[in-house]
Amino acid sequence: MPNENLNTLSYRILRYTPNLVRDEWVNIGVLLEDPARRHLQARLIEEPAELARVRRIHPNADEELLRALPQDFEAQIAGAGGEPGAYVAKLDETLSNILQLSPQKAVLAEDFEAELDRLYCDHVAPPRRARAGLFENTRAWIRTRINEAFRRSRILGRMERGVRVEEFTQPGDPLRLDYAYRYNGTRGYLHALSLARDPAQAKVLAYTAECVRVKIPTSEFTAITEAEPQPDDARQQFVARLLAEQKIDILPVTRLDALANSLRPRLQ
Repeated sequence: MPNENLNTLSYRILRYTPNLVRDEWVNIGVLLEDPARRHLQARLIEEPAELARVRRIHPNADEELLRALPQDFEAQIAGAGGEPGAYVAKLDETLSNILQLSPQKAVLAEDFEAELDRLYCDHVAPPRRARAGLFENTRAWIRTRINEAFRRSRILGRMERGVRVEEFTQPGDPLRLDYAYRYNGTRGYLHALSLARDPAQAKVLAYTAECVRVKIPTSEFTAITEAEPQPDDARQQFVARLLAEQKIDILPVTRLDALANSLRPRLQ
């Protein structure tokens, strides 16, 4: 990769330390800054599996606080305007004792969004398990595969990411759909969904699709999954039927390249 294509970025890890006496923390987010472009973005834990991991480590964790943090950080970053560096520097003084930032580190990267995903997977997402197959059914792993496929097809930069749904559902709804696109009056949404982990997320996606289509009838939805639903798995078949009722397509990661290639001419 030519050096001229690399940008110098800086990042800090957000840590949750509910027990100051024991000084034990768990990583709950990443702040990535591109100083040259004055761009800052934060990614914090939001998924049920991620919150459950914090509870396992800290049974008395303040889950209400953790759930509110992504929206709080987004609002504060938006309010920082063109001075994200000053905002990050001020965080050290204003964060509560139970929230701490790691020392700043620099990294060279070509793609800001891809680097944010990599840092999140390396430092925050639940760690890989020793046995094959357990890590591959997480939403973080699925999103990484989506990013790779879209980057190969050169459409990642044309996709909207982290699309809030509260304008379609209810004010305060924390859900964000992973990817969105537009073409010829159609609005498309893509969302990573683990068939093996949490069927409740499929219910949330089905409800969201129904609400969105009330306002945008031409919307199309695709759930990106780790694999095809297994015919002998009752829970996965339940998810498949639920999504089918709301006309949400299921697409395993093995077919991502075909999807990306089909989207590319529409997004030009």
